[in-house]
Amino acid sequence: MRRGLVHVLAWTLATGAAVTLSWWGVHTVMAGTAYDPPRALPLTAADVPAKESGPTASAGSRPAPTPSPPSAPASASPSVDRTPARPAASSPAAPVASPSPSGQVKSYDTDGGLVVFELGSASASLVSATPGAGWSMQVWKTQSWIRVEFASGADRVSVFCTWHDGPPRVQVGTY
Repeated sequence: MRRGLVHVLAWTLATGAAVTLSWWGVHTVMAGTAYDPPRALPLTAADVPAKESGPTASAGSRPAPTPSPPSAPASASPSVDRTPARPAASSPAAPVASPSPSGQVKSYDTDGGLVVFELGSASASLVSATPGAGWSMQVWKTQSWIRVEFASGADRVSVFCTWHDGPPRVQVGTY
């Protein structure tokens, strides 16, 4: 009986030490890869829809995207970001704007998905990009333009924001 208790005590101590060492190792690695918390964008009265007596959202409506932190400055060569498709409804391109302290946030809802840019006076940043159901997405960024392309089979939808020769301009194209 005493021998069994010694084995259980030794096993418990060894397991506790292993768990503690593992937790410490993971904690040390994760502490070095901390991300900035998401930035909240201010809401204005124009952003909040009036209450209706019926249901608040229709079956085909898309929920508002959650803003993500702005991306880091891009290098001279474009970088590519590939994100898997996520189910969502799609509708024609329709910009929606709301003010921001450092620029104007505009969203572009296309057949391929939703793209949100923060447009400043002489630059722009990608806030978020969400592909529609059955669509994949690629993002290219440089110091003077950002391109988001949605693809589904042979269909392509491109949202292109440039600011190299003036204030940011956004073009939406289907090909």
